[in-house]
Amino acid sequence: MKHRLYVLSLLALSGLSAAAQADTLLIERTQEPAVAQPARGLSMAEVEARFGAPQQKLDPRGGQKRQWPTINRWVYPDYVVYFEKNKVIDVVATKASPNEVGPKPPIR
Repeated sequence: MKHRLYVLSLLALSGLSAAAQADTLLIERTQEPAVAQPARGLSMAEVEARFGAPQQKLDPRGGQKRQWPTINRWVYPDYVVYFEKNKVIDVVATKASPNEVGPKPPIR
C-alpha cells in the first residue's frame, strides 16, 4: 500500500512539473507588445519620423486594377508594417526566436 502511494505521489509531482513548463505563443506575446508599434492610419512619413527608417522596404504588391490597391511593406526588427497606398493598415509581429510558433516571413 505504501508503494502505491509513493508511486502515485511521484506521478502527481511529475505532472505538475510538466505543466509548469509552457511555451510562449506569438499571440500571447503580441497581446501586450513590449515595443511601440505604428498605429493604423498613420502615413508613411509619420511612421518613418516616429520609428526611424525600416530595415527593408519590400517590393509593392497589387495595384493591377483600381479595385486592388497597392500594398507596401516595411520590415522593422520586431514587426512588418503594411500600407495601403500611403496609410498603415496593419502591423504584424515577427518571431522572437526560430522556435516560436507564429506567422511565416513576408514573401520577398
